[in-house]
Amino acid sequence: MNPGPPSATTRDRLVDAAVRMTIDLGWSKVTMVRLADEVGVSRQTVYNEMGTKVGLAEAMILRELDRFLGVVRLAFDDHPEDLVEAIRAATRTVLEHAQDNPLLHAVVSATHGADTELLPLLTTHAGSLLEVARSVLLERIAPYDVDLTPAELATAIDIVVRVVLSHVMQPSGTPAETADRLAWLAGRVLRVRVAD
Repeated sequence: MNPGPPSATTRDRLVDAAVRMTIDLGWSKVTMVRLADEVGVSRQTVYNEMGTKVGLAEAMILRELDRFLGVVRLAFDDHPEDLVEAIRAATRTVLEHAQDNPLLHAVVSATHGADTELLPLLTTHAGSLLEVARSVLLERIAPYDVDLTPAELATAIDIVVRVVLSHVMQPSGTPAETADRLAWLAGRVLRVRVAD
C-alpha cells in the first residue's frame, strides 16, 4: 500500500498508483481491485472516483497532457515576440520530454506489457486530448500578429498539434531536427508579420 503525500486527493493518489502500475506491470495488469489495494481504499471508492477503467486511463493521459502543455506554455512565455521561435522551442521541449516519459513508453511499447487499450486514447480516439492541445495553442498564438482568418488559423493549429503528436508517438529525427522542420513550416503557413 502506498498512501502518497498527505495533501493528495484520493483521485490523485489513484492516478499516481495507476501510472506506477502501468509503468511497472503494463496496463493490462491494472485492475480496479489491484488499484484499490495499492492505494488502501475500497474498490467502490476506486469506481466512485474514476468510473471505469477507461475513465482511469483518460485521467492518466489528460494529466500527462497537462504536463506537456505546461512545457508549451513556458516556451511561448520565453518567446513573446517571435512566434516561430516559440513553436520551435515548444516542439523541441515536448519531444524531449516524450523521449524520457516512462508512462508514454509503457503505453507505446509492447515490451512493457502495454495492450491496445491505452494507445487509442493517444491516437484515433484522442478527441479530448487534441481539443485541449488545440485550445492551449490557440490561446498562446492569439497575441501574435498572424495573417490568417480564424478558420485558417484553426486549421494550422490542428496540423501542428497532429504533427507533434505523431512525432511523440513515432519520432523520425531528433527533437531539435523535428522542431526546426516544424518551425520552418509554421513560419510559412502562419505568415507571421515581421515589424519594420
